[in-house]
Amino acid sequence: MGIFKVVIIDDDELSIETLLFELKKDERFLVEGVARNGRQGRKLVEKVQPDLLFLDVEMPDMTGMDLLQELRDIVTWNMRTVFYTAYDNYMIHAIREAAFDYLLKPFTDQDLKEILTRFVEQAEMPRPIFSQMPKMAAPGQQTLIVFTPTNDMRALHMSEIGYFRYNSEHKLWEVMLSNQPPISLRRGVTAEQIIAYSPALVQIHQSYIINMDYLMLIKESKCLLYPPFDQVTELLVSRKYKKELQVRFCL
Repeated sequence: MGIFKVVIIDDDELSIETLLFELKKDERFLVEGVARNGRQGRKLVEKVQPDLLFLDVEMPDMTGMDLLQELRDIVTWNMRTVFYTAYDNYMIHAIREAAFDYLLKPFTDQDLKEILTRFVEQAEMPRPIFSQMPKMAAPGQQTLIVFTPTNDMRALHMSEIGYFRYNSEHKLWEVMLSNQPPISLRRGVTAEQIIAYSPALVQIHQSYIINMDYLMLIKESKCLLYPPFDQVTELLVSRKYKKELQVRFCL
């Protein structure tokens, strides 16, 4: 059983003290820091990289929804968010923003216990990184479901995927798409897991996996792709993977 790091972002001192008191009763959770506004909270989240975030909906400088949206661009680890507020009218919005749960002030011991129990169950349960959707898509429209670092689930058509790139700074894989910005995958995804999803996905380098359906040409140890990825110049082919690529590309 591991220890889960917790961060609290709230401007209500009484609520903070109550939550701290209750969390100390469970040895599985360690509160690593408390912030009183959104700006401080963002810095604290980046520094601590918590497993569980208790986030107030209304703060002096921004709403919890706004902060959570900002965090989506920087969170590269598995973090679950619990909205913590006295206003139950935010519940639907919280769910839509992919919060893990919702804790209404004032809460009971049982309310918090249920959230923590469900958190631990999910955190310790192996989750598939990729899965296929039911066979409802049109022919040729194979669909891949991916999970992001904030535990959002995204459904992508293979036709949208040009290649995967490993981000060494954040230590995770990213999906490079034709019609939207790159999507970061949950930390822990391996190249083997990506390749196993579809025969069209082939690794060409330690940091690159391409969709063979877009491969146009191999020139000077670089893969050139068909539009809309024809401006990509980073796809180097390493010696380790060159032979397999040549076989797959019938060279």
